[in-house]
Amino acid sequence: MSAYSDIDRMALFMRRKILDISHHCNLSTHLGGGLSMVEIMATLYARVLRYDNKNPRWDQRDRFILSKGHGVLGYFPALLAAGFIDEETFNSFQTNSSDLIAHPVMNLDLGIESSNGSLGQGLSMGVGVALAARKKQQPYRVFVYLGDGECNEGSVWEALMSAAQLQLDNLVIVIDYNKLQSDGDARQIIDFGDLASRLRSFGWDVHDVDGHNVDQLVGAFEAAPVAGKPRALVAHTVKGKGISFMEHNNEWHHNRLTRANYDLALAELAPEQPLV
Repeated sequence: MSAYSDIDRMALFMRRKILDISHHCNLSTHLGGGLSMVEIMATLYARVLRYDNKNPRWDQRDRFILSKGHGVLGYFPALLAAGFIDEETFNSFQTNSSDLIAHPVMNLDLGIESSNGSLGQGLSMGVGVALAARKKQQPYRVFVYLGDGECNEGSVWEALMSAAQLQLDNLVIVIDYNKLQSDGDARQIIDFGDLASRLRSFGWDVHDVDGHNVDQLVGAFEAAPVAGKPRALVAHTVKGKGISFMEHNNEWHHNRLTRANYDLALAELAPEQPLV
């Protein structure tokens, strides 16, 4: 347990909800990469992001962009916990005419800031939104969530260079460094070596953290800003975190959760606790 019991409760709530909608939609879903996001998303929505769920179009809200679009299972439960979407909408995931499908579709009234399909696009959008905030002298920050496999895309590195060149210190990225992607071991496909050092060489303020350690996450998000430098969290995570038969198992990158596996997974989680 961390020093932040509210975030711990939210993370547990989110893991349970991930299993619920994955099973009840009766389709294959991106479970592994959704479960690796939980503590990061809980920290963002319980403590870091500035927003008003009763006024989701508030001009001064912080912007969150899920560039790793297939990670919606780690995103929609955070929006549920934060009060942007209700249980009925949440439980409609992957059903006909639902607003919640396998990738995010921009819907500001539900707190969804961007649409996503192809990987490698979100950071470029984030650079533009952060630059717009500075030009309009608006105080909001922009947060972009990337996958490590996604960082094979050249567009990501162009955006990293642009953000540093433009000195966008209102921009924060999180790289979900679970070291697996759909094709296998990420390091065997393209080995980044020391990813944190590479980002520092591009001019970023970099924090190397355990992506499941809430204390470390809060410390990195709330560290004093470095003037003129965008911030990056290299978050070391475990794909499938919290469910033993999914952890480090790339078969759960995209898979269907049967009733038997759903029951096994639920049994590994502590009893669900209320958020308040």
